[in-house]
Amino acid sequence: MMKRLFDLFFSAVGLALLFPLFLCVSIVILLDSHGPVFFRQKRMGRGLHPFSIYKFRTMVEHAALKGPLITIDGNKRVTRIGKILRKTKIDEMPQLINVFKGEMSLVGPRPEVEKYALLYKEDYQEILRARPGVTDMASILFRDEETLLQHQDNPEAYYEQVLLPKKILLAKEYLKKSSILYDVQLIFLTFFRIFFPQKISVK
Repeated sequence: MMKRLFDLFFSAVGLALLFPLFLCVSIVILLDSHGPVFFRQKRMGRGLHPFSIYKFRTMVEHAALKGPLITIDGNKRVTRIGKILRKTKIDEMPQLINVFKGEMSLVGPRPEVEKYALLYKEDYQEILRARPGVTDMASILFRDEETLLQHQDNPEAYYEQVLLPKKILLAKEYLKKSSILYDVQLIFLTFFRIFFPQKISVK
């Protein structure tokens, strides 16, 4: 109950304070390329129930029909403004809408698309007893995931067989440690990782 009140309060405050930024980003996206402002994609939520996640659109229209679900650095589907939004993680901010609606939490295991969640269904049945989150330890450690995937011979196989199992382990660890204090720590770590990307290394 406390976690939901925490999410509800700070998502409402965040949406109110960030409204001018949302407006500016929306205008730039519309001027930069054809398509909607928001990108919506089905992800697996609490109890493995699907929901539509909100992001600022960073790719060309109908990008999902033109390539794989994962995105590597330098992908030609990403628009000019999209590169900036993805680098700064501004594209993730509309997920505050999902938090306000109760579909997500500020902190929690990152929601996966159905294809990947069903690859490890038993794990996600355990993980998604909690609401998925905007950020978690995996988001912090694998902030440069697109660059990491770029250097793999088979990015999709590497994601499925190497990165995803690591994310699952981190999600299970989060469930064991979950508390308001730990959530606050992860939120601060997320901002630190965005502004000082070289300060945390991943092997």
